[in-house]
Amino acid sequence: MIRLGVNIDHVATIRQARGGREPDPVWAAVLAELGGADGITVHLREDRRHIQERDVRLLRSTVRTQLNLEAAVEPTILDLAVLIRPDQVTLVPERREELTTEGGLDVVGHRQRVAEAVERLRGAGLEVSLFLDPEPAQIEAGLALGVHAIELHTGRYAEAAEPEAAARELDALIRAGRQIVAAGVALHAGHGLNYQNVGAIARIDAMRELNIGHSIVSRAVLVGMEQAVRLMKQAIREAVVNSGIGSTRPNG
Repeated sequence: MIRLGVNIDHVATIRQARGGREPDPVWAAVLAELGGADGITVHLREDRRHIQERDVRLLRSTVRTQLNLEAAVEPTILDLAVLIRPDQVTLVPERREELTTEGGLDVVGHRQRVAEAVERLRGAGLEVSLFLDPEPAQIEAGLALGVHAIELHTGRYAEAAEPEAAARELDALIRAGRQIVAAGVALHAGHGLNYQNVGAIARIDAMRELNIGHSIVSRAVLVGMEQAVRLMKQAIREAVVNSGIGSTRPNG
């Protein structure tokens, strides 16, 4: 079955809006796991606009599934990743002016820098994933670094306004997924996925993990975190079962 990583950054965003103590993303992670989350994902940004170091440290000691730390290729963030030792580090691009992560990591343009970051993390015994656009050149460059997984950026698919555009973006994701799986690397995906559009991504052959945040947190405001996670798990499960490929998926 496909793993669901719940990104709780936006819980911290609400907290930081008032500079107080609530809602606590650590407590949100507990509720997400009670709802069936297979992992918790957080992005510790350089500007600390939402998740704080305190959150990551506490999550490391409280998360019972898998802790996935999204991190920029920056020495101070990598230092913290090595110190805290999450189960997985996903290297992502980061710009101060963006509202959220926009686009995948440019491995082709920053090959040496990304390679050094991957080597350092792997040398510390950490599993490394790269957040990449579904572009053959970027995928090829990422695969050459010996990472554990590649997470496909699904933003262009999720934001497509017309069915034809969505179909083109989905086809690009499917082809990129084949490229990744053929190399023996785990296939992950995320960004902009919601209860309505997640099905087509879940049906991509050999999809291993989906990381979803904003849609789940938005639903949680209305129905609670546990129920919001259960509903997303249900949407993914139904997509896989209805496709008839559930029994052929790897379990790892």
